[in-house]
Amino acid sequence: MIVGIPKEIMHDEARVAAIPDTVKKMVADGATVLFEKGAGEGSYYPDADYVAAGAKIVEDCEEIFKQADVILKVKEPLFNEAKGKHEIDMMHKGQYIITFIHPASPVNHEMVKAMAKQGVIGLTLDGVPRISRAQSMDALSSMSTCAGYKGMLMGASDIPKFMPLIGSAVGVIQPSNVLVLGTGVAGLRAVATAKGLGAKVYSADIRPSANEQAMSLGAKIVPTGVPEEIAVRRVGVVEYAKRLPEEWLEKEREALADAVKNADIIFCSALLQGQLAPTLLTDEMVASMKPGSAIVDISIDQGGNCAITTPGIRDVKHGVVIEGIKNIPGQLPTSSTWMFAYNIYNLLKFLAKDGEVKLDMNDEIVQSILVTLNGEIVHKGAREAMGL
Repeated sequence: MIVGIPKEIMHDEARVAAIPDTVKKMVADGATVLFEKGAGEGSYYPDADYVAAGAKIVEDCEEIFKQADVILKVKEPLFNEAKGKHEIDMMHKGQYIITFIHPASPVNHEMVKAMAKQGVIGLTLDGVPRISRAQSMDALSSMSTCAGYKGMLMGASDIPKFMPLIGSAVGVIQPSNVLVLGTGVAGLRAVATAKGLGAKVYSADIRPSANEQAMSLGAKIVPTGVPEEIAVRRVGVVEYAKRLPEEWLEKEREALADAVKNADIIFCSALLQGQLAPTLLTDEMVASMKPGSAIVDISIDQGGNCAITTPGIRDVKHGVVIEGIKNIPGQLPTSSTWMFAYNIYNLLKFLAKDGEVKLDMNDEIVQSILVTLNGEIVHKGAREAMGL
């Protein structure tokens, strides 16, 4: 099996899909690893370390896409400006790609359609189920940890005031109010980071267990008013948020309205596995916020929790800074690359049998991550979002 690891081409993306230690493991497993020259430099892993681990350094990314049986990437396939062509157009029928595809997100629909047309077999990391045997493959949780920490630091940097209570010679400055929407892995890390910075932290989630965890970290819960039987589906001991009917989503927005008005920072991390993220902040709700406030919408890869977040950039609307950048974990490149590389290696090792990827279509993990196969889009969330 030939494994290809190209350099990431998203603007300011410093991560890479393998570190020397995981390359060494792939080689020991019998794979040939083609690594694009300089791909690890942004994460402070030099080419010499990859060579020592057994990788073959390739200068032209197009050669990697041409030769590899499996492509490992961090971000979804994009247009390569240096080559003047899309990464999908460099790929070939029957080739596997393992990366974050986010196939339900509208901005990725045309790319996913092109992937199917090209005959590429897409496996998306955001679909890895949160079950015990897939824990070591769960790159979404790993990257959510990074996004929760770094995203909250971004929010703290964006607002024009202190996060903690400050005593001064002329009086006391009250702490900032932080509202965290969605307290999964990223949201809980954001709560902990904001508390550590001295902010007054509020949180909201439609899952009772998520609220309990946020409370344990010191957050004050904003009740959403959504009944548990409507909000939650259970798989074993794991609670997943369900997509709400529009009438209940509107009631949730109404319940959040006062907390939104009073927030200095809103951290958006409410996600639905493999589906579009719910819209929790409308244009009118953003307009109700104080000028100089900030929204950090880390759910933007799946459409965003804020209706007016601009994907990929930092923007200002209604006097509110809205962070819509799509690679916050890439701003912690050494830590996030280390975590990601082991997650994707563990998934590849799980999928590979006798020197090639073999998909067990009856396996829950395969069913959850498979996006395109035999020229068709098979991912349920993507098909629903596309109206197929």
